[in-house]
Amino acid sequence: MANNTLAVPQAKAAMDQLKYEVAQELGIQLQAYNGNLASRDAGSIGGNITKRLVQIAEQQLSGSAGSFRR
Repeated sequence: MANNTLAVPQAKAAMDQLKYEVAQELGIQLQAYNGNLASRDAGSIGGNITKRLVQIAEQQLSGSAGSFRR
């Protein structure tokens, strides 16, 4: 079973916005109920969200002090 609990609950609105942006870029229509969404499409959205979050984190880390850089 998946754990969909956010580490920072205040980030829910931003995560939802990111989900809709990624879906739109992929040409996938999201609605209030997405139970009929194909697993392939849902996985594609999730994978792209993960890539985007990693890119954001890398950008933030590269701009911070060198303690995390190698």
